[in-house]
Amino acid sequence: MTTALSVNLNKIALIRNSREGNYPDVVAHGKLCLAAGADGLTVHPRPDQRHIRPRDVYELADLLQDNHQAEFNIEGNPFAEKMGDFPGFIQLVLNTKPEQCTLVPDANDQLTSDHGFDLHKSGEILRPIIEQLKAAGVRVSLFMDPDIQQIELAKTIGADRIELYTGPYAEAYKHQDKNFESLFQRYFSAAKHAEQIDIGVNAGHDLNLHNLAYFCRVPKLLEVSIGHALIVDAIAMGLDRTVRTYKDICQKH
Repeated sequence: MTTALSVNLNKIALIRNSREGNYPDVVAHGKLCLAAGADGLTVHPRPDQRHIRPRDVYELADLLQDNHQAEFNIEGNPFAEKMGDFPGFIQLVLNTKPEQCTLVPDANDQLTSDHGFDLHKSGEILRPIIEQLKAAGVRVSLFMDPDIQQIELAKTIGADRIELYTGPYAEAYKHQDKNFESLFQRYFSAAKHAEQIDIGVNAGHDLNLHNLAYFCRVPKLLEVSIGHALIVDAIAMGLDRTVRTYKDICQKH
């Protein structure tokens, strides 16, 4: 089994938003990623529109409707409400009906996602949201820490997949932490347990050319979503070559 690569386009939009106009063009760069072999595209729209804007989401949904080989993944805070011309996160997803929606517990003022859901606290609130998205034909993934008990709860409330938050893994790998192997085993065990209870496994956050291959050793890893590192690598390597390099890693493990 190979792991699918979904390229997160947030950083392209962040650069675009630093000037007037539509340069760089998010959709055009999405097309380049797909042409280079990406299996899908990811966006994380936030109410403050610091990077991805609702217009980007609609245009990318149109692009991917015409490309049946690739998937659209919209991730974000399910409780983000309407703000200005941001229609609310769930409404935006229902309007565009991507193949996958990844629900993430990030507040509006967070710099980036930095923890998984605590489903003891939010599970019953999420259950009807998951049901609503699935009724619309959208696969639902929950952003989760490698905690077996929490993954059990994700299955119970109806999630199709989990996305393992790999920030701590990436940090430990970077610094060759003495506890790295025991931490990695937590991810491995979490993925193995997810397989046993029939819930799919994705992963994302701070994965890069250095740490991706090792992480792809976790069992039945269906998809990785990578944005920040991939776009930074593209500055030096070019976008086409960078996507192909990440894709090659995914295919070999």
